[in-house]
Amino acid sequence: MVGALALVGALTGCDALAEELGEAYPSAEPVPCPEGGVRLLEGEGNAAMGLRVADVRLLNCGAGVYELEGHPEVRLLDRERRPLEVSVAPGNNGVTGTGTGTGTGTGEDAGDDAPPQKVVLLPGQEASTGLVWRNLVTDGTARATEGWVLEVVPKPGAPRLTLELKYPVDLGNTGRMGVSPWRTRSG
Repeated sequence: MVGALALVGALTGCDALAEELGEAYPSAEPVPCPEGGVRLLEGEGNAAMGLRVADVRLLNCGAGVYELEGHPEVRLLDRERRPLEVSVAPGNNGVTGTGTGTGTGTGEDAGDDAPPQKVVLLPGQEASTGLVWRNLVTDGTARATEGWVLEVVPKPGAPRLTLELKYPVDLGNTGRMGVSPWRTRSG
């Protein structure tokens, strides 16, 4: 419905209607592929009873094959792009209290402690990694932490990529987050 209203707005010259509905028109200029040939995209997330999971997608927007193996290096920043003191470690990092996630592809596999596998991305293909954290406040005097920007190094020697998040990584005051190994993204 929203898309149809935006189309009507575009056809009738009502840019304000489309802006009000949050619809954006495709730009005439394609967004250039970042240095390194890959781009980060915010995937789906899930939150239940304080446990949070989210997918981070990596799109091969370059012209060649892009290979991954292992876990990305992840750093969390606040709204002003200041680094936050967060322990980011492979697997669930003690966040879930279990060894592995459920592997449903919507972030629930973020706590996956399974061994990494080699991922080969052809141009246009995607991989994903999952993040897991708990929104928990254990000290009422401590300030709750919210991350709004991710810095990710997909593999050793690759350029650092930045992703501004639509939804925060709301850690409370736990100070830790787990990250899954790269997986081929299907669908």
